[in-house]
Amino acid sequence: MKVAVIGAGPTGLVTGMGFARRGHDVVAVDRDPGPPVDGSPWPRRGVMQFHHAHAFRAQVGDVLRAEAPTAWDAWLDLGGEPIEMPLPDGRTVTAGVRSRRETFERAVRSAAVGQPGLELRTGHVDGVTVRGGRAQGIRVDGSDLEADLVVDASGRSGRVNRHLRSAGIGGECGIAYVDRAYRLRPVASMPPMTNAVAWQGNYSGFMVLVFLHEAGIFSALIIRSTANRDLLGLKHARAFEAASSAIPGLAAWTSDDVAEALGDVLPGGPLLNVYRGQRGPSGDLALPGLVFVGDSVCTTTPIFGRGLATSLTQVAELLRLVDEHGCDVQSVGEALDAWDEARMRPWVEDHIAMDHAQARRWAGDDIDLVGRLPSDLILAAAARDPSIGEVAGPYLSMQALPGVLDSVEERARAVYRSGWRPQTDPGPTHDELADVVAEAVASA
Repeated sequence: MKVAVIGAGPTGLVTGMGFARRGHDVVAVDRDPGPPVDGSPWPRRGVMQFHHAHAFRAQVGDVLRAEAPTAWDAWLDLGGEPIEMPLPDGRTVTAGVRSRRETFERAVRSAAVGQPGLELRTGHVDGVTVRGGRAQGIRVDGSDLEADLVVDASGRSGRVNRHLRSAGIGGECGIAYVDRAYRLRPVASMPPMTNAVAWQGNYSGFMVLVFLHEAGIFSALIIRSTANRDLLGLKHARAFEAASSAIPGLAAWTSDDVAEALGDVLPGGPLLNVYRGQRGPSGDLALPGLVFVGDSVCTTTPIFGRGLATSLTQVAELLRLVDEHGCDVQSVGEALDAWDEARMRPWVEDHIAMDHAQARRWAGDDIDLVGRLPSDLILAAAARDPSIGEVAGPYLSMQALPGVLDSVEERARAVYRSGWRPQTDPGPTHDELADVVAEAVASA
């Protein structure tokens, strides 16, 4: 087939490489011309999350090795660090990759440039062209590009085809964050980690995450409720530094003798939990011959680092369905929508429940023991009832959907009914941190 891909981020490029390696003729279009050839920083305008913290789960590497192996090799060459974890039977598995988003995208882009059958075109997609009630291609800067299949990988902010689709579920989640990149000093020992990918601190009214990247580079995030605006000053470097010093777990990473800052503080944009399938308001496919993949289908908050994992597993499923159905794009779209409903929507619903409940607890509410317990609270109860942890691994690794926790929800509910509550980590309360931030901003 002739395939037109809207968007040349990782989702669009891995899609393009997968189709091209199967012998299809692919053009991927994006407004961004790609990284500077001199190796200078890549602005990547219009992609808010590009410069922010990222975690790369095992699924990302799995899809690359299967569908774009040259991108996997390039990622390792540029410094991506596979996280190898031992299994009880003596084998090891790759649990993820430590990397910055820019390192990852440079690798994928370099592999895509060299992929036969894939053309990267810089331009603006004006819309999808239609003939006989189905997509026949795209219009790029006023010129038509014919295609048998159009793939919209334009991301969560893509608008060119938004009018064709139903509203879906979700929206802004009520949580925001700021982050800053650092590099561990050569003489510094590794600070404590919660797991192989990150360190997490839970406090009264806010949360802190540290995502470890390659070559000792890491990102520190302070996460807050959008309903409470007295931590807005964290976007100023002096306030972020003061807050980092006041939070013992974060100070262990960011103190001057441990790490150096690599840039300014980066305020994050609105965090979304949104799901939109392949259908329009009528319930039919939005447009036969047009399919959506990546963040345009499934967007979740970055706290669990699921974004690229969900995006690239969608790509793998789309490629599998085209292998199965060939040029029958109606069947491809129908099957992809059914798969999205079964495999992607549950992750968005999971995040919606967790994030709304987290924001309410930050506002002072107790745990709701009547409704469905959010997944993070089910997992937290394993500290009191270790049997709950038996199902934690498949959920945390995304080998099983959130419904796997249903089997232990009542055990977790019993823990909370006993009066037990998760303990916060040593550090300031929200109000105390707000005072630290206010003082730092006033003295700037």
